[in-house]
Amino acid sequence: MVHILNTERGERSNRNNRSSNNRATRNNQTQNEESNFIDKLVHINRVSKVVKGGRRFAFVALVVVGDENGSVGYGSGKAREVPIAIRKASDRARRNMIHVILHEGRTIHHDVHGYFGAGHVILRSAPSGTGIIAGGSMRAIFETMGVQDVVAKCIGTSNPHNMIKATFNALINMFSPLAIASKRDKNVSEIICCRDDIV
Repeated sequence: MVHILNTERGERSNRNNRSSNNRATRNNQTQNEESNFIDKLVHINRVSKVVKGGRRFAFVALVVVGDENGSVGYGSGKAREVPIAIRKASDRARRNMIHVILHEGRTIHHDVHGYFGAGHVILRSAPSGTGIIAGGSMRAIFETMGVQDVVAKCIGTSNPHNMIKATFNALINMFSPLAIASKRDKNVSEIICCRDDIV
């Protein structure tokens, strides 16, 4: 009887060790994945709520996250303290990421417009060496996404939330030559032949 109990205890300890090892492996993988991302804080706003005892202050953080390889996302978080709000925004940004195929790994494929509310952004591809010519909110998106050459202009609003959402609207509506060629049943060379020589 004692031998049976010892065997059961040994099996339980082995199962616990295996589960802890699996948990540690998953945590390490998650940390490695998160280490590949770059976070950029775009804007922090202090908001207040009037209650019976006075005012309650909170902070809203807007964060952009990217891997410098075409993947980028944004998120906002609200909390009583700034670090917690930034952490919430970063987690939401990682959950809502999009992937954009870049031309030669440095610029966008074609000119595109984006809209959100009163915000209107214009993104233009640029030759090598141009750099990132864009405002603060859009610059954070391009830097985290890995774009090296682009010209961007925001019209109608300076609200960072609307600017970022309009920029993401433009990026979602941008297509690579391969996607256009497959949609039109043509070869990629037939699509690229009309492209400007500057890009």
